[in-house]
Amino acid sequence: MTTAATGESVVVTLSTFADAKDAYRSRELRQSLYDEGEVVMADVLVNLHGTEHRDRRRVENRMFRREVFERYERDLFPQVTADTLAPYVAAGHVDLVHLGHELMLNLAALTAGIDRPEGTAAETARLHAHMMRFIEGATLAHATGDKAAKAAEVARALEEWDAEFLAPSIARRREMLDAGVEPPRDVLATLLRHADELELPHHVVRREVAFYLLAGAHTSATAFVRTVDHMLGWFAEHPDRTDAWADPLFVQRCVHETVRLNPSSPVGMRRALAPVALRSGTTIPEGATVVIDLQAVNRDVTLFGADAAAFDPDRTVPAGVAPFGLSFAAGMHVCIGQDLAAGVVARSGADAGDTSGTHLFGLVTGAVGQLFAAGVRPDPDHPPERDASTARPYWGTYPVLLGGGS
Repeated sequence: MTTAATGESVVVTLSTFADAKDAYRSRELRQSLYDEGEVVMADVLVNLHGTEHRDRRRVENRMFRREVFERYERDLFPQVTADTLAPYVAAGHVDLVHLGHELMLNLAALTAGIDRPEGTAAETARLHAHMMRFIEGATLAHATGDKAAKAAEVARALEEWDAEFLAPSIARRREMLDAGVEPPRDVLATLLRHADELELPHHVVRREVAFYLLAGAHTSATAFVRTVDHMLGWFAEHPDRTDAWADPLFVQRCVHETVRLNPSSPVGMRRALAPVALRSGTTIPEGATVVIDLQAVNRDVTLFGADAAAFDPDRTVPAGVAPFGLSFAAGMHVCIGQDLAAGVVARSGADAGDTSGTHLFGLVTGAVGQLFAAGVRPDPDHPPERDASTARPYWGTYPVLLGGGS
């Protein structure tokens, strides 16, 4: 733990697993990671606190249930992935960054409740362009360049997206509800069904649905690309294990290990609403900003071993510690879509060789497995490049080859 004074504010940085977990569970520490991204993130679930957060999460949890996850993982998404991959397999190459966003946008649109009645590539491209603007808004704190100009662009994108996509999607679901027809199991329909209970104005519904669109697409897409990158590197170092991708439990472990090493945000942030004393004895004064250093927390050698900074899909962790560390947070703000994206952590031995169809592997696991089945491999003539538009460690482009051949 380190403490620093910046002007009149105090910044407390937590770098141990125990302190971070305590902080996530404290009701006196309020989410503040997205304070600069309020153009998209103001009043959305992840930014709420106390009873407001409890009431909205209670409503939205009614959608995020196991049977819904099972339908996505087993019935819907495998075919979506196959259809999305098909033209790229035929072409023999693809950019993983583009593919990841295309794949996960299809999922996120279903989950959020954004319809695409035209069903055309042009319509999906327009939705994708809006989503990328939303991502810029949410991560504005890490952006390079003119942040005010970017915030204005994001605000315009929200208005345009609302007119083309959100308003018609709302109208369709309201017609279903008024006619007594069961609407889709998505976030938008859930909010509309409980509109009287939540009393959300339209601009909050807009941002909430936009948040689910960007979070479902972007964080899963980022995990998808990074997992493939780690697996390609690991297989190059373990040529005797190159067929391990055929085991979905192995792929799921790769996803979890990737998420541990590369959380969607390298830090968590909280603001102290009152003085807080953690169980370690660390004290946090009222008004302080708390920075949870997830890169350090998730690489704690006392929990993850001396090689905690390395990618090891065969890693074992102590009881009570998730293989992905605290990348999905903990406490009241634990990621609501965690099981949908990354599946349920397999019980030691109990889920090995699962053939009963009861284990949830997660949609990222399924997509990665299908990509390896399609023969993904590095493109020796076009190495990947980092994204220079943000301080976050994202890939800007990641060309790969697909299909047979050398």
